[in-house]
Amino acid sequence: MASLKEVRNRIVSVSSTQQITKAMKMVAAAKLRRAQDNIIQMRPYAQKLGEMLATVSAGSESGADSPFSKVRPVERVLMVLITSDRGLCGAFNTNVIKAAVQHIETNYPVLASRGQVEVLAIGKRGAEGMARRGYKVNSTYQDIFTRLSFVGVKEAAEMIMNAYEAGQYDRVDLVFNEFKNVATQIIRTEQFLPISSEPAVGQAVVNTSYTYEPTEAEIINELIPKSLKIKLYRGVLESNASEHGARMTAMDKATENAQELLKELKLVYNRTRQAAITKEILEIVGGAEALV
Repeated sequence: MASLKEVRNRIVSVSSTQQITKAMKMVAAAKLRRAQDNIIQMRPYAQKLGEMLATVSAGSESGADSPFSKVRPVERVLMVLITSDRGLCGAFNTNVIKAAVQHIETNYPVLASRGQVEVLAIGKRGAEGMARRGYKVNSTYQDIFTRLSFVGVKEAAEMIMNAYEAGQYDRVDLVFNEFKNVATQIIRTEQFLPISSEPAVGQAVVNTSYTYEPTEAEIINELIPKSLKIKLYRGVLESNASEHGARMTAMDKATENAQELLKELKLVYNRTRQAAITKEILEIVGGAEALV
């Protein structure tokens, strides 16, 4: 049985850990509120922009002529993986990494074996996880969450678009956590490039005749890059909100576990203390009897 000093030290240690997890939960809750507001405001804009592009592109040859609509034989693939920079958020990062690996092994096993699948990591945990699994990782934009803004995400989107237009990649897929609520994040794997001619789920397409000003081609060529940048930015905002929700849930669970452990340790402490007292009483009684 552990000594009273050992049990006391463990109680102090667990109490300190519990205070830390409580503080981290409060910080995550404050960050979550801001992140949740950002993604809630972004979703209608992103959805409406997608609907506008799908509606204007329906039956139009200008959209098909865009370099971002060109479908080529898939020889080189870029996986854009959005994770977090820090841990202590449960299985948040692990689930995204597993989903990306499974997607590669299911859809591009031959290309992966040839080293023709590259990963663009947004978030340090994703870069570390995919590098450990032997994938070639581009970590240029892994610090986006340090100062999260549209400008930083825009630069990453432009790099991806330029690389695709130059023929460096024939397919670009996006993997991220979509925010549903504090306790639930949904893994999403979406085709980023080439842009699909089919409307996304929930997007309405209205077949209407339009008069274009300046021209149909100019409007579509302006909408497509903007839509791609917004799509990536939305994925980053979804992941950011999901991260804080996952961390808040993980820290709440850790605080509850610490409380349960404290109860057990205090029970052990009381039992050990009672045993020590009983032993002392027996020694006193035994000594008194020996003197009789």
